[in-house]
Amino acid sequence: MASFDDAIAVRQIAENRWVGDIPEGWRIGAVPNGGLVLALAGSVLRQALPHPDPLTMHILYLAPTELGPVECEVEILRCGGSTSFATLSLFQHDEIKVQVSASFSELERLSGENWSTLERPQCTPIEEIAVTGEHGIELRRSVDMHYASGGEVFKRGEPDGSGCFNGYMKFSDGRDPDVLSLLLFADAMAPPVFTVFGALHWVPTVDLSVQIRRHPAPGPIQACFRSRHMSAGIVEEDGELWDSQGNLVALSRGTSKVRIQKRYDETSG
Repeated sequence: MASFDDAIAVRQIAENRWVGDIPEGWRIGAVPNGGLVLALAGSVLRQALPHPDPLTMHILYLAPTELGPVECEVEILRCGGSTSFATLSLFQHDEIKVQVSASFSELERLSGENWSTLERPQCTPIEEIAVTGEHGIELRRSVDMHYASGGEVFKRGEPDGSGCFNGYMKFSDGRDPDVLSLLLFADAMAPPVFTVFGALHWVPTVDLSVQIRRHPAPGPIQACFRSRHMSAGIVEEDGELWDSQGNLVALSRGTSKVRIQKRYDETSG
């Protein structure tokens, strides 16, 4: 099974073109995880732009990706003194699969005032929470999930109605998080609508925006994902990622479609 670094490895083949290869170990069902695809795009843009760190990334999932080679085409929009901007198109079999827009900066050089009304959610220590099984999810071979709340839907098939998952994520091989892995983690936890309707068969992501605020400290990432409103089967997912020192390291918002008629086997994997 490929490591995260191998899964997002890319090489340049022309002035604005890079190639990579999506391996096994990172799928939800038959489809590679959308966060992994976004992290691969981030790996390309890190090479293409003069600034090393994603500040904001927005991805449109135009069609499902699959295992195997990908080709990425980058258009650099502007490179300023502290921020650079670009778009990226990812292709498989000559079909565009995702479109990304991004700004990159150097997080360690950012300066300015701080203000927040967010507080880190209360959470049972990770040492007291077993890894939660999710039946048939290949991604769980690469990313361990420890659900402090909401995970009853996987253990007993009992949604708690909260619209919220709170818990921890970490790489199964012990790798510490970095800014590119935050792009993966922003889409690695189960959709919070599972806590309302049960473990549904498929909740495809339409788009995902991630804001990176700082480099994460070593150790597990605490994550809280919430959904508050669904209209005609369309739901938002708001995420907060906190590092082991209690710093807010990333925020996310995604749009997903909810398919209620098809469900997973709701027994623990």
